[in-house]
Amino acid sequence: MILRVLRNSTYAKLFSAQVIALVGTGLLTVALGLLAFDIAGDAAGAVLGTALTIKMLAYVGVAPVIAAVVDRMPKKVVLVAADVLRLGVALILPFVTEAWQIYVLVFVLQSASATFTPAFQSLIPSVLPEPTDYARALSLSRLAYDLEALLSPVIAALLLTVMSFNNLFVGTAIGFAGSSVLVLLTALPARSDVGPGMSFWQRLPLGAKVFARTPTLRFLMLTNVVVAAGTAIVLVNTVVYARGIFRLDDAALALALGCYGVGSLVVALSIPWLVEKIGVIRTMIIGAVVIVVGLGAAVIVTGVATSAGAGWAVLLGVWALLGTGTSLVNTPSSRLLADASTSVDRNLVYTAQFALSHACFLITYPIAGWLGAVSLTGAAIALTAIATLAALPAIIFARSHQLIEIELDTRVCPINGVWGAAAFISRWSCRTVRRR
Repeated sequence: MILRVLRNSTYAKLFSAQVIALVGTGLLTVALGLLAFDIAGDAAGAVLGTALTIKMLAYVGVAPVIAAVVDRMPKKVVLVAADVLRLGVALILPFVTEAWQIYVLVFVLQSASATFTPAFQSLIPSVLPEPTDYARALSLSRLAYDLEALLSPVIAALLLTVMSFNNLFVGTAIGFAGSSVLVLLTALPARSDVGPGMSFWQRLPLGAKVFARTPTLRFLMLTNVVVAAGTAIVLVNTVVYARGIFRLDDAALALALGCYGVGSLVVALSIPWLVEKIGVIRTMIIGAVVIVVGLGAAVIVTGVATSAGAGWAVLLGVWALLGTGTSLVNTPSSRLLADASTSVDRNLVYTAQFALSHACFLITYPIAGWLGAVSLTGAAIALTAIATLAALPAIIFARSHQLIEIELDTRVCPINGVWGAAAFISRWSCRTVRRR
């Protein structure tokens, strides 16, 4: 049962801090959209699109630099400082009157998030060193993200019935304040011997160097591209499908995004069992294949929708399928990061993944948005092609470098694997032992 890891008091406090901060972030998302509309009216989409691009640029360009700067600092100081900075930005946002002010504050806030998230994630393997517990923690973390995506809009909608949208920023600030208090109250693991000190310029590229020399992380980089393609069509174009193509109301938009979240949430609950049975690499390959299939189905649905106005129910199923694939790739991927890093470089490796994975969105977001504005079918085809061109090399790379065989070396019986078109699901039954 994944909730078992909450018996660890240190992890329970850290997880609670994550959940509270996520709720605050969810309220911020809704409030920021309403603020953009209040400032720019019908041009709110352009404002939000620019803000989203700035967010990705902060993740990609700022995260590695800040991580190298704070790598030698105590994790508690880093986490609390990031939360306090985010809290301050949230309290300033209600007084914004110009679009450029949104851009500046979003850059500062997302730079703080780009500091907090990798540092937080890199702590968990030290708090839960057992692989089984770590797998449960990853599933629980993914569950928190999915529940936040489903519940935050509902909470925001209820609050908006009794207050103006500017007050949602106060809720965001409370979330970040609660997160920082819980981190302060948590006894974090002592930093182990980190060996000789490295200069800033030595630390800066260290995470990328670990990625370059580690086969499992090069495999992960290919799957990042697949996830970015599947996520982009949902986050960027769902509103176009719901409002523009099918001519439905705002509730339809929430329903479609909810189906994507439900698909991810349901799978997240079974990830520990699945990883235990077939391993991390196979689970991620299945997820990549599911995303490619989902994008291919989106191409078909888009063609039907634009010509006949049909297929809304099918689209909801496709969105759930894409959510499933995303969870199958993202949830177990942190196991690869934990196994490939040490206490010396763990934060820098997690930061490298944070930056590299978000860099993929700098490609897929513009394709989904700009090409989608011309042709939704064209955007779906392009994203399917990108996902396929990343998934196939990932599968070939995993086989050529024997990543699955290496991962399964800890199994104590012969493996009879089947690599076929049906999601490459292996057919074996054997007793497993712990990987560590």
